[in-house]
Amino acid sequence: MASLYAGTSGFAYPAWKPDFYPAKLPAKQFLKHYATRLRAVEINYTFRRLPAAATLAAWVEATPPGFVFAVKANMRITHILRLKNADQATQIFFKAIDPLRSARRLGPILFQLPPQMKRDDALLAAYLEALPRDLRYAFEFRHPSWLVEEVYAELRRHNVSLCLAESEKLEVPEVITADFVYYRLRKPEYTDADVNAMAARSKELLAAGRDLYLMFKHEDTAAGALNAELLVKLAG
Repeated sequence: MASLYAGTSGFAYPAWKPDFYPAKLPAKQFLKHYATRLRAVEINYTFRRLPAAATLAAWVEATPPGFVFAVKANMRITHILRLKNADQATQIFFKAIDPLRSARRLGPILFQLPPQMKRDDALLAAYLEALPRDLRYAFEFRHPSWLVEEVYAELRRHNVSLCLAESEKLEVPEVITADFVYYRLRKPEYTDADVNAMAARSKELLAAGRDLYLMFKHEDTAAGALNAELLVKLAG
């Protein structure tokens, strides 16, 4: 049976009080509370630095079985090396996040490519070929040259999800390339009608047997977390 994982990019936001977090909740209790209401979170922290094993152990301890952490691949892989000769950097990153994998709490790994990085089919194919087969991956392309059938076919070959990123800058077409779908919902605002439409689409995809990961953008308000909660309720 397919599963729905809705959440937000990050969780450590005092500005979510009192709409999502209780007014007097200490910051060290944020994740524990978050995990009582949602069952997934996207971690962007890993883009800038490798996490300490103790930090990941604390996250696992604070969340129940079935809760997952989607993690953004480190910038050294995607923005400095740009996937080229990145085997060692990738291995170091995977080793750093292994506590989540060992605890069965690792969701998809998100590879977000730079906006200026243009399509390179051979580079993508070689990189995908080297990735471990037992994990899930999503690729967020931010240059429009990548949004072509040849790239989608390569993603399908490796069961990698095209990251369906909604933003003001680039709308990625809804092309399904894996047995799961990864959405990044990045618009400044979503209406109840928008969330209702997403919930209806979620039901269709779940019925087709695809796991869904839907990550709302955090803002200076709790809107993203509340929208994620509403979507789960509407999608059943």
